[in-house]
Amino acid sequence: MKKRIDPHVHFRDEEQSYKETIAHGLKTAEEQGVEYVFDMPNVVRPVLSSKDVERRLKLVPSKERKRYFLYMGATSDKKQLVKAAELVKKKKQVIGLKMFAGKSVGSLQILEEEEQKKVYSVLAECGYTGVIAVHCEKESFMKDIFDFRKPITHARSRPNIAEVESIKDQIRFVKETGFDGVLHICHVSCAESVKIIDRARKEIKITCGVTPHHLNWDESKLKGSHGLLYKMNPPLRSKRDVKALQRFVKKGLIDWIETDHAPHTIGEKLFKGYMSGYPSLYLYKNCVEKLLPSLGLSSKQIEDMTYNNIVKAFKLEVN
Repeated sequence: MKKRIDPHVHFRDEEQSYKETIAHGLKTAEEQGVEYVFDMPNVVRPVLSSKDVERRLKLVPSKERKRYFLYMGATSDKKQLVKAAELVKKKKQVIGLKMFAGKSVGSLQILEEEEQKKVYSVLAECGYTGVIAVHCEKESFMKDIFDFRKPITHARSRPNIAEVESIKDQIRFVKETGFDGVLHICHVSCAESVKIIDRARKEIKITCGVTPHHLNWDESKLKGSHGLLYKMNPPLRSKRDVKALQRFVKKGLIDWIETDHAPHTIGEKLFKGYMSGYPSLYLYKNCVEKLLPSLGLSSKQIEDMTYNNIVKAFKLEVN
């Protein structure tokens, strides 16, 4: 059995070390059978420059450095984007670029379509052929109806169509700009998203990942007495979507498992602020060793979803 990779974690640290640290996150990953992690850039001081990268890498325990990789945040600033793309090419531990095409947690976001398209134009112009991972939720399809007393309203405020239309946008921008890198759609949560991505594979380099929580749970969790604990972006979906995601995993239409590990304190989840995110790294082992086999995946399919497909997409060199 090859080593496993979680290509989507939020290890916080620094100003938010009370939520999670890189050192503790790596320990948790090891306990869950994960050797390598790719950390996201939307921390309090976003990872946008080489100085930010070095700042983050200093937080990694020396004996764990081979296990840790991180993304650069993508902005619509051309200079920042070109330098970030160069870092992905030159620095082994900088694994790719991350764009938030919709509001989530943190300040790192690009909401306007023209600004999003500009990102792909700049990357095409500078010859970037690496991965750009995108959080897809289109702002114009979101609704300001969340009511903390009824957590299910979070799912209604960020409907399937917000994810689907944003994915359509990204695919169109890749085609229109001639971007030749890999477009990765993070944490797909509904059936239509996967269908659109699968159709696009014939024309562009595109991958998608699914989280343990979207593969395990449906929106009924938001209706329970602890509903606010299950608030995340994108939200949990219908039972029909969950079943569809499970079928698509079996068919090989989803490239890998990514936890989107996003810890917050209980107070931040249950009281004003009502933060979105779930510490899903703790679900990884159960997902890979119990859920996936129960869906009929072979050991080769599981190996592909937890290692091989990720290594191929990121052109990753690991020991």
